Amino acid sequence: MISMQYNSGIVNIALVTVSLDVTLADDIAESVLKVPWAVHRADCEGYISATKRPPFPQAVKSSSACIALIDFDKDIEQASAAASYLQDLFSGRAAIIAVSTSRDPDVLLRAMRAGCNEFIDGEHDETTFSEMLVRLYNEWSSKTVRNSALGEVITFFGAKGGVGTTTLAVHLAMYLVICHKKKTLLIDNHSQLGHACIYLGIDGSRYHFQELVRNISRLDSDLLRGYIATHSSGLEVLASPDVCGSVKAHDPDSIALTLDFLRGEYDYVIVDGPSSLDETNLAVIDASNLLYLVATPEIAAIRDLSRFVDSLSQGERDIEKVKVIINRFSSQHALTVEQIEKAIHLPIDIKLPNGYAEVTRSALLGEPISPKKKTDFSSPIIKWANDLAEKSKPAEEHTGKKPMFSLWK
Repeated sequence: MISMQYNSGIVNIALVTVSLDVTLADDIAESVLKVPWAVHRADCEGYISATKRPPFPQAVKSSSACIALIDFDKDIEQASAAASYLQDLFSGRAAIIAVSTSRDPDVLLRAMRAGCNEFIDGEHDETTFSEMLVRLYNEWSSKTVRNSALGEVITFFGAKGGVGTTTLAVHLAMYLVICHKKKTLLIDNHSQLGHACIYLGIDGSRYHFQELVRNISRLDSDLLRGYIATHSSGLEVLASPDVCGSVKAHDPDSIALTLDFLRGEYDYVIVDGPSSLDETNLAVIDASNLLYLVATPEIAAIRDLSRFVDSLSQGERDIEKVKVIINRFSSQHALTVEQIEKAIHLPIDIKLPNGYAEVTRSALLGEPISPKKKTDFSSPIIKWANDLAEKSKPAEEHTGKKPMFSLWK
């Protein structure tokens, strides 16, 4: 192998071969292992696809990026399906290499359309292959450093309808933009007739989050720009469909990949979720850094809140990221803080006053309450945004020391 220069940094790589000759696979692996990255190898004897998914080890699925070699000679249709599946699985962080002895330009064209970005003719040229590895290594190493501080996904779920979940999600997202200049995306994750864009007074009906999820195979920064609506504050929004009977994205893996991609594009991704715990909404919860459960201090809402907490506490789900918000709280209500905490077996993290009249007027006008007004409603949300922004500061801003970089997830 010729002498190569590498940038500093370690990259966590999956090396995947699909229906490849064993000798060629071993030669490729030998070259890859000479590069200073952590390699997790997976060899698939047959073809794979979205409907024929292999049992990849977790180390492979969680790798920073993937190098995949696929034989296009045995079956071009199945090879194309395998390439598309791996591009989806690694959300654009894959170098897909088509292996074929054919000189037919149609084979190359079909491989490119399936997502292949490299091509070899079945013979292992170590010098040429090593040059490609150096280029990939340096590219992925720079991405590892650049994405070491990924954004946070924060999801809101209401214990029941009418507790103010969308109102809180909209205002927190907007205050992060206005008060802290954070690049923030608000996702209205209702399958139909969500209200986020109505409260913001913008038209978001052109495209929506579920459609973005269904296009995960093509998702990149340019495609995303065409889907978002932008509020005058600078807050970016992925709307809910404004028609009845829309089709919801039911693929939890695609939802997780989409949120992982968005985490790399924004400082904060705020998700306004529906009041249900189906598998797609659980996928959103699992991908979130924080989950805010919103309720009001009334019997029905607290009963439902308790059931949500019980469901989320089961299995291996991280209950530590669940935070409870009691909206429209007043000491005059029959339920006290102690009674609520006893019922849900969790502490109340945030109590917000009853600003119902002010919020209702804001919704009617399509104008969120400005943080400059410092009202009874806005002041605690400003503090909430301040606390989130303070916690997200790099370590050196708190301690004066530079942070240690972790691997790019």
